[in-house]
Amino acid sequence: MTLELVVAILAFAIWVYLLLFRGGFWLGRDSDARDPPSMQSEEPWPRVVAIVPARNEADMLPQSLRSLLTQDYARPVTVILVDDQSEDDTSNVARSVAVAAGREVVVLRGQPLPPGWTGKVWAMQQGIVHAAAALPDPPEYLLLTDADIGYSHDALTHLVARARCGGYALTSYMAKLNCKSFAERALIPAFVFFFQMLYPFTWVGRASMHTAAAAGGCMLVERRALEKAGGMSAIRDALIDDCALAAELKAEGPIWLGLTERVTSLRAYPRIGDIFRMVSRSAYAQMRYSPLLLAGTIIGMGVTFIAAPLLAIFGSYPSYVFGVAAWCLMAIAFQPTLRLYRSSPLWGPLLPLIAAAYLVFTVDSAFQHWRGQSVRH
Repeated sequence: MTLELVVAILAFAIWVYLLLFRGGFWLGRDSDARDPPSMQSEEPWPRVVAIVPARNEADMLPQSLRSLLTQDYARPVTVILVDDQSEDDTSNVARSVAVAAGREVVVLRGQPLPPGWTGKVWAMQQGIVHAAAALPDPPEYLLLTDADIGYSHDALTHLVARARCGGYALTSYMAKLNCKSFAERALIPAFVFFFQMLYPFTWVGRASMHTAAAAGGCMLVERRALEKAGGMSAIRDALIDDCALAAELKAEGPIWLGLTERVTSLRAYPRIGDIFRMVSRSAYAQMRYSPLLLAGTIIGMGVTFIAAPLLAIFGSYPSYVFGVAAWCLMAIAFQPTLRLYRSSPLWGPLLPLIAAAYLVFTVDSAFQHWRGQSVRH
């Protein structure tokens, strides 16, 4: 058996496994639309405090903060915005948005970053500490959310209902990302697809599986569970803070992660370079800065995504048959994510090329780290 045929069979076998035995990640079944929870009418709704770390987000706050302040939730929601050493008018814009919405917002001026902490985690820590010290009634839940996230009017109600009915220590919605520009249409659905492949949402919610993940833009955390896990200091040096927090909280109770259209990212990526920078800033951190994991990723991505079309086009019989079959399977697997983002199904066969672009982003992330240019804030 030639090396060419071995690679072809391996690529085909990988896609059979991914479609049949990896939690059905590609189907996108774990969403807020599936098995919608309902709370009893007489059941009191828990108190929620939203923590919003914001660094140079003056442009985003008129949409994002207003959507949070005007939630149709059964109880008033306290919003604490931590201005993380912004160089723009973030604090004043936040106050103006609150006045225009007829609501109150607590604006904290973030303190300098102490050694051993990453910036976003430190900002969240300051908001949580303030909520515990300044509020007479401690909240049952903390909504940890980003300053570029928009909420539909009923998003928090649905989020809390799911958390309460499921008894979840962590309930997270993966915000629907912008997908308007050519760069976004080409690369954003694949970003979501790869994330689900890496962390199958069904496995995240299964207590018997070690898989733990969350989407950092929208995380509803049960306060007592967070305290038992050691608070934010347990993940103080994590750059991939959402998945690190999910791992800590899964040890304290069940967690849930799902897709939604009620929570959206307001951040636009009009150029491929914008997505390049977004991915490369943390891709190598996802591999724990390990050259061995980087090498494994390069080989794995090459066999899983890139080998199949090359063998389908240039391979000899019977290698090209397995190459065509693997290529078809990956194109089929990509279709539910493309439908979610209302993208053309013709992007499906282009997934190998898109994966190659992400591989370049990942390698660049490693080069940035080796040059001492890793982003730690």
